[in-house]
Amino acid sequence: MSVNNASQKIQNIFVLMLENRSFDHMLGFSGITGIDAETGQNTQIEGLSGQESNLYDGESYQVTMPADYVMPFDPGHEFTDVVEQLAGAGAAYPAGGMYPPINNSGFVADYATTKSAGEGGATSNFGEIMKCYDPKQVPVMVALAQEFALCDNWFAAVPGPTWPNRFFLMAASSGGLDHSPTTGEIIQWETFDGFEFENGNLFNLVNQHTALGSRIYHGDIGPVAGSIPIASALKGINYTDTIPYSQFAQDIKQYSYPWPFTFIEPNYGDITNNSYQGGTSQHPMDDVRNGERLIKSTYEAIRNSPHWENSLLIITYDEHGGFYDHLVPPNTVAPGDNSQTSQYNQYGFTFEQLGVRVPAIIVSPFIPKNIIDHRVYEHSSVPATVEAILGLPHLTQRDATARDLTSLLSLSVARTDAPTILPDPPNDWVPESNSFALTNDDESLPQAGNLPGFLHAALKADLALSPSYEHSDIQLAFQNLKTKKDAADYIQTVKQKADNYHMMNS
Repeated sequence: MSVNNASQKIQNIFVLMLENRSFDHMLGFSGITGIDAETGQNTQIEGLSGQESNLYDGESYQVTMPADYVMPFDPGHEFTDVVEQLAGAGAAYPAGGMYPPINNSGFVADYATTKSAGEGGATSNFGEIMKCYDPKQVPVMVALAQEFALCDNWFAAVPGPTWPNRFFLMAASSGGLDHSPTTGEIIQWETFDGFEFENGNLFNLVNQHTALGSRIYHGDIGPVAGSIPIASALKGINYTDTIPYSQFAQDIKQYSYPWPFTFIEPNYGDITNNSYQGGTSQHPMDDVRNGERLIKSTYEAIRNSPHWENSLLIITYDEHGGFYDHLVPPNTVAPGDNSQTSQYNQYGFTFEQLGVRVPAIIVSPFIPKNIIDHRVYEHSSVPATVEAILGLPHLTQRDATARDLTSLLSLSVARTDAPTILPDPPNDWVPESNSFALTNDDESLPQAGNLPGFLHAALKADLALSPSYEHSDIQLAFQNLKTKKDAADYIQTVKQKADNYHMMNS
């Protein structure tokens, strides 16, 4: 389909990115059949036969269902974890070299030995990482996949954790970051007011080339610490530039909703205590049904709005979270920016290998019902799609070569038969998101992982919300944060400042 045709159909692009789930883990046993997006023939998803397994310590662990709604601890998904998961126990990545041969044999071995970011410990239930959901457990996802388009060859952009993968969606590059940020790196970020990409990011691009620009919603429903969007860690974007998700449904009801690109981040849960509980991101340590509710509310808000007939909604996951998937990720092209020479490239990664497969559901009234797309996509397909529809230049070689989604918008007239209401998640007990205290302990702040990045975003907001004569005191107080409770209290203080700002400027 031509760019002009796509731009005539779509005026509002929405992206919702959830957390840490592989395709097989979420939909491998769904048995979804449909119409091949490319050939028009009957087809079925590239799912599980039930015979897939990993061998560890002389025992075979087979894929099974159902999966638990909450994991006992966070499976490993840092760069070195993923090398072992994809290439087997003992595999290593040679800095600057080719990724080792992939056979997806090391998921159980890694899970059996991982102590998740220093929390918890090894588990004796090694087969937990091979568990996959019964489709009845995730009815919202299954309903949308059967109603619109399911991409069953969508891969994470990096064989690694959350932050670099989210960066690829936002910039078609991670700026060289191939791991979760460390406290030392965050200090470096602060010198240029946020993480900067050599060629800028997608939000900058949309804002520069369109009259109306972009909008970012943060997941305010849940623990305060989990409400800070990762996008606010980027240069040029602040926490105060983002909008609480609780306003989304009301905003989209307005005929005047003007933003051509909207990015929605979930609430990440209790990040300061590393429990991630009470969020909406579907993090493995939180209840997956809370994320199902977020997907449902997002779709229903758009479907029942005046903007439905000109909308495109992309739902995907940042990375696989350590969960098993049986497909071998393909090679890819490097972004062609400073990624390989960046000081944040800890492992000498060349960025020529995609990560593990994740779910991706594409929703629009211009997509025929029950489409299955077997073509290869990755997170840079999001900027590629935004660029194709809005007529924007590319950011890097990744989005220049990534397949965009415009060919899925094949109908000439918008459908009117799409459901206005999706099924509810199972009615089992789900904890109230506000029932979890952020933290009451005095454990020292971790020097790596997710928390340093979120704290950096909070500091950026604090400085932006405060007069310049207070900046030195704020930075000194920030450097004196020692415990997880210090972090929770600080984030709460910054949120209150941001709430006051929004109230005064609404």
